[in-house]
Amino acid sequence: MLGYIKFADALSAAFGKVFGWLIVLMTFGVSYEVFVRYVLGSPTPWALDISFIMYGTLFMLGGAYTLSRGGHVRGDFLYRLWPVRVQAAVDGLLYILFFFPGVFALIFAGWKYASRSWQYGEVSVNSPAGVPIYQFKTVIVVAGVLLAIQGVAQVFRCILAMRDGVWLAAAEDVEETEQLLMKQMTAPSDHPDMK
Repeated sequence: MLGYIKFADALSAAFGKVFGWLIVLMTFGVSYEVFVRYVLGSPTPWALDISFIMYGTLFMLGGAYTLSRGGHVRGDFLYRLWPVRVQAAVDGLLYILFFFPGVFALIFAGWKYASRSWQYGEVSVNSPAGVPIYQFKTVIVVAGVLLAIQGVAQVFRCILAMRDGVWLAAAEDVEETEQLLMKQMTAPSDHPDMK
């Protein structure tokens, strides 16, 4: 189980980090569009579609990465008070009852939409540029498969937590800003003015 968890976490991290760079491309693309639209008076017919495609890809392919890092929103007001074994049992049950059916529906529906889109070379109807979007429909299937792979790893985490009474820590490669600020506030400072 540990080997599979490491594999799934590494796979999710690889996709998340690679496609995370889309935010930089989106920034340059939107900045370019703003410049040519408002400074040069010559808007592009493709910028809106490309920014939608990049944002959608970033959002979809970042889901498994966020799941692997425990970054999705949850209602912790009661959950955090439960013993670890109860948390793990509830999480495991919820993955089986709700997560996997939703993910498999995403994969199968995405496959239907993507295959149909590839058959007729679907293009965007939002702009006169006719930006192809069939490849973006494929992202739906890839995102679903990545979520399914990571979901199995999360169920394995639940099994280990039920057995051991302790959660297997998720890899930490990113830290929330408020957590960094809290650490700075509580850590003793080496600065002479702060002593």
